[in-house]
Amino acid sequence: MGILDFLTGEFIDVIHWTDDTQDTMVWRFDREGHAIKYGAKLTVREGQAAVFVHEGQLADVFTPGLYMLETNNMPILTTLNHWDHGFKSPFKSEIYFVDTTRFNDLKWGTKNPIMLRDPEFGPLRLRAFGTYATRVSDPAKFLTEIVGTDGEFTMDEISYQIRNVIVQEFSRVVAASGIPALDMAANTADLGKLIASAISPIVAEYGLSIPEFYIENISLPPAVEEALDKRTSMGMAGDLGKFTQYSAAEAMTSAARNPSGGGGMGAGLGAGMGMAMATQMAHQMQPQSGAQSGAQSGPWGAAPTPPPPPPPPVEHVWHIAEGGKTSGPFSKAALGRMVAEGSLKRSTHVWTVGQDGWKEAGEVIELAQLFTILPPPPPGA
Repeated sequence: MGILDFLTGEFIDVIHWTDDTQDTMVWRFDREGHAIKYGAKLTVREGQAAVFVHEGQLADVFTPGLYMLETNNMPILTTLNHWDHGFKSPFKSEIYFVDTTRFNDLKWGTKNPIMLRDPEFGPLRLRAFGTYATRVSDPAKFLTEIVGTDGEFTMDEISYQIRNVIVQEFSRVVAASGIPALDMAANTADLGKLIASAISPIVAEYGLSIPEFYIENISLPPAVEEALDKRTSMGMAGDLGKFTQYSAAEAMTSAARNPSGGGGMGAGLGAGMGMAMATQMAHQMQPQSGAQSGAQSGPWGAAPTPPPPPPPPVEHVWHIAEGGKTSGPFSKAALGRMVAEGSLKRSTHVWTVGQDGWKEAGEVIELAQLFTILPPPPPGA
């Protein structure tokens, strides 16, 4: 190796950095013990910053541009080394290139549900996720607070910490906002601005900024979503009676399409539901009298029609067995007259439809009262 080659390898006169990894935030210029030539060229491209560290102390920070490394543009380094204006010797310093462009489409999300008190549903758990962008706003602070002496610092090394900050501030802002869960979808833009403004002071201590923050989705637990869907369905149904009729008709249609699925029970159920619907519709179609309509109408329109009275009880008729012969049928009123005349006694056997065999009249609860309301014997009897 010639003396010229040795000197060329000993001194570095061109300093620059190009990166195609898309995730490197800080890269240390690899000088491998080589000294930096006084007057060397430093190229700092757009979206970069160069930070000089001399003997463990933070020195000068260079923004995009082309620099000649001389005492007049290295004021801090000149002061640290007590250089005078005639200094032209090589020097040794660590140079860190910092990427100041935006790192976009970074993910954040709540690992566990967030507990809050919803003004409509009460205690509630929410999950949320979205994206954000970050950039290095203060290269010197970022280098001292986060990077340290790491020769190659990537976005993955700081993204987890930023996600923790986001989730913490998201929980606090959402809980304090008082916005109902049903209205959060319409307010995600405003919530995003509030959360970004809450995060900014914290990440600024790291030398970072959050230029963009987005909330993509805020979701409820599956059980709450299912209950909410049912509530929405009831609201869309409107009239609960009509909704019941519709559901019954759908059940009948399903049973008709699958006759083998439910067998005879399904057919009987469908017939029963059909009869119930027919009875209900017949009652609804009965005309109302003008007096009833006028009496039931109010200032806000007609009041709901009251249900019809229940049908009167079916009156039993009775047969009488005496001397091996039967007679009848007799109504209860006729039996009452027979008791008064003395032709029907407690020991007389009677029978009616639904009764299990012949019984004495005094043992039948419905007829026993006929023998207790007789008038007392006349005076002098």
